[in-house]
Amino acid sequence: MEQIRSLEQLLVYAQKVGPRKISVALAEDAEVLEAVENARKNGIAEAFLVGNATKLKAVAQEIGVDLNNYEVVDEQGGEAATALSAVKLVSEGKADIYMKGMIKTANFLRGLLNKEVGLRSGSLISHAYFHGIDDRILFICDPAFNMYPDLGDKVKIVNNTVQLAHAFGVACPKVAALAAVEVVNPDMPATLEAAAISQMSRRGQIKGCVVDGPFALDNAISEESARHKGVTGEVAGKADILLVPNIDAGNMLAKSMVYFAKLKTAGLVLGAKAPVILTSRSDSAETKLYSIASAVALAAHLGK
Repeated sequence: MEQIRSLEQLLVYAQKVGPRKISVALAEDAEVLEAVENARKNGIAEAFLVGNATKLKAVAQEIGVDLNNYEVVDEQGGEAATALSAVKLVSEGKADIYMKGMIKTANFLRGLLNKEVGLRSGSLISHAYFHGIDDRILFICDPAFNMYPDLGDKVKIVNNTVQLAHAFGVACPKVAALAAVEVVNPDMPATLEAAAISQMSRRGQIKGCVVDGPFALDNAISEESARHKGVTGEVAGKADILLVPNIDAGNMLAKSMVYFAKLKTAGLVLGAKAPVILTSRSDSAETKLYSIASAVALAAHLGK
């Protein structure tokens, strides 16, 4: 497939490989419902709407959504029961994608990780934000799930994100392992782990991508900065994926792109048996729509 280079192109691609079925946990929220409705109208996704049917009907009427276009699952047993009902639809193969509605994140994730009906795969669960920047999609991992990953976790985070990049048509993603500086400093653990991951990539221990580091942010994404600082290599200035050292750096980086640079963004939880959409309650309907489209693209790549 041709590489997807913008979130607008992602929507077009999702139309080609959709529609896929989403199971929305606690769907009675106007922006969630608006995003699901836009996905349906664009032929990207259909949905099970799981939650209190009375509240859902009221929200739908308020924003002009016809619930006859959806399968409503009336679940009034609280958030934990709603999460289990929603995730069970995915684990049983009735839906392809598990999506967070107005449910609290902790309850949503308990459903995801439930031993009986959840979507555990035996792999590390991680998160990626991605943004349209210049002529490509830039992935940031992990800005929201793993707080302080060790070296082994970071390798798994890379593997998860590389799979998503492949779903976007990036044949061999360039992964920059970030730190505050682009040189190895024994007093800065992030630089040591970045160098170790880089060496693992050179030895063929990480597949389907090229990993290098440490990089400071500027010479990971700017070829001019890399030349100025004498940083060379296949990844320098051309990164597709930014591997951050911890959740603090990743979360601030991703949100600065949204609130300072005004970039369009989306996000997915990775490493489960099926794509998982975990958006913030503050995310716009547009961000939720892009996240749905990315989940559809990943589901197609996984053969779901």
